[in-house]
Amino acid sequence: MKLGKKLLGLGLAAAVGLGMTLSSAVTSDALADVKWEPKKPIEFVIMAGKGGGADKMARLLQATIEKNGWSSKPLTPINKPGGSGAEALVHLNGVSDPDHTIMVTLNSFYTTPLRQPKLGIDITKFAPIARMAEDTFLLWVNKDSGISNVDEFVAAAKAKGSDWVMAGTGKASEDNLLTDFLNAAYGLNMKYVPYKGGGKVAKQLAGNHADSTVNNPSEQEGFYAAGTTVPLAAFTDNRLEMFADAPTFKELGKDFVYYMQRSVVGAPGMSEGAQHYYQELFKQVFASEEWATYRKKKSLQGELLQGDALLSYWKNERDVHEKMLKKMGAID
Repeated sequence: MKLGKKLLGLGLAAAVGLGMTLSSAVTSDALADVKWEPKKPIEFVIMAGKGGGADKMARLLQATIEKNGWSSKPLTPINKPGGSGAEALVHLNGVSDPDHTIMVTLNSFYTTPLRQPKLGIDITKFAPIARMAEDTFLLWVNKDSGISNVDEFVAAAKAKGSDWVMAGTGKASEDNLLTDFLNAAYGLNMKYVPYKGGGKVAKQLAGNHADSTVNNPSEQEGFYAAGTTVPLAAFTDNRLEMFADAPTFKELGKDFVYYMQRSVVGAPGMSEGAQHYYQELFKQVFASEEWATYRKKKSLQGELLQGDALLSYWKNERDVHEKMLKKMGAID
């Protein structure tokens, strides 16, 4: 009788143990299916200064997400423009909470790590969330200059030599590369003067503190609308609808085009769940009416790129920029 009770007890214990094991397995599977969501405000780093194209885009993205209630936690924009984006890259590369830190980036995402290898930045380690667009560049002058086309620009810049000031954002940045192209293509000797952010650059031209810029449309639009600045030519494949009178440099016989990525990047070490969450979030923004309106107003180009396609795009653009930097003598 005692033996029977003992066996019965063992059987019950085994059954209970099996039940707990099955319960644990079910709970584990259920948890695996739960989608990741942010648990605190998301740090939204901007790899440029206030008032520039990256800053304006980031704040539009943040406002669109907040307006539509698409994120359970708010995005908090933070500008880190130092060192042509080095400040932002180092910050993102070393964050303690990669799941709650993302960044809006531009082409200094390639050029700054190439110019400053001691930063230890490997862009292939960042999480590819979304390329939202490719921004465009135009050559601008102040209306007071009386210049209305590229031929007149070249004549005036040649006459002034190294006293001609081209304002831009950062050393060996996108603006510096375009200035280098113009100097080489037209035999000029313009002086390149860097500032922190496209907004400050636009103000330099509007205030006649610089002779020219290669701003994005979003940075010059206010001054252009006021009749203060004039677009002379675009570094694009085709004329921009918003600036239909400005020819492309290709039309002018210079086979050169240049675009700037407007991408959202995740920190290295970001979990798959978090990366998927942000990819879906910005896919939703890309499909929104707000983003379509912004793209048209700012003359933005390009389609949405995510995941492996975006990573491949980064690798190709890094190679292209490495060749450009070597050609201009910025790196060995």
